[in-house]
Amino acid sequence: MDGAAPAQLDGATLPPAPAPGARGSDTPSTELREGAGIAGLSLPYQVVAALALSVFGLLACGQLAMVFLHVAPSNTLTKQHGEAFDDWIYPEFEQNWKLFAPNPLQQNVAVEARADVEGADGRRTTRWVNLSREDGEAIRGSLLPSHVHQNELRRAWDFYTGSHTEENRPNGLRGELSERYMRRIVMLRLSRQEYGGTIERVQIRSAVTAVGAPAWSDEKISTEPVYRALPWWNVTDDDLPEGSGQGQASAGAEGAE
Repeated sequence: MDGAAPAQLDGATLPPAPAPGARGSDTPSTELREGAGIAGLSLPYQVVAALALSVFGLLACGQLAMVFLHVAPSNTLTKQHGEAFDDWIYPEFEQNWKLFAPNPLQQNVAVEARADVEGADGRRTTRWVNLSREDGEAIRGSLLPSHVHQNELRRAWDFYTGSHTEENRPNGLRGELSERYMRRIVMLRLSRQEYGGTIERVQIRSAVTAVGAPAWSDEKISTEPVYRALPWWNVTDDDLPEGSGQGQASAGAEGAE
């Protein structure tokens, strides 16, 4: 029988219920609407959704292309439009993979610092403190290593060297910003040391050590560190991190005079 049998309730005969999705039914079929996605929207909303997906797709493809060209070896595009790629990447999307030949990272770079301290017994120069080693010890064996210990000092040094010449001259405003950033990081680290006085000057240097050749290789690689020492920097109030105690020490020394 094609039609549905009439239902009976308390002696009354009810009209047959329409089949789901049948033509002429006032109730929309939930089976047809389930899983409809964008097709279930009205035409204006379909247009808006399609445009939004297109924009997000284009942005994702553009981001991937920019990152790839930024980290890729030098080529025609990077030579002609390298500045545009850098403007897009820096500073939010900065990359430092160095996985592409011919310049993979084959060196260990350590950042060290020392200070001139003015104390009761006069001025003295402290020993070199290996700040990179301190970071390494802080994250070694840790299940949840700190992002600061992993990247702060390393990226700050890369920022400085990338914005300075070999003669330590800044290349524009980025160079001056990197100097201030390095000073604050170094002062934050050195202020934790018990030097018994006020830090008047700081000096930073890098120790670059080449990764040795594997045991099975006949290649001869010198693993002696190569140092790059920066000039002495006089400590100012802008270099003092909050809570370091250096500012209070300076104020106390002036008051004693």
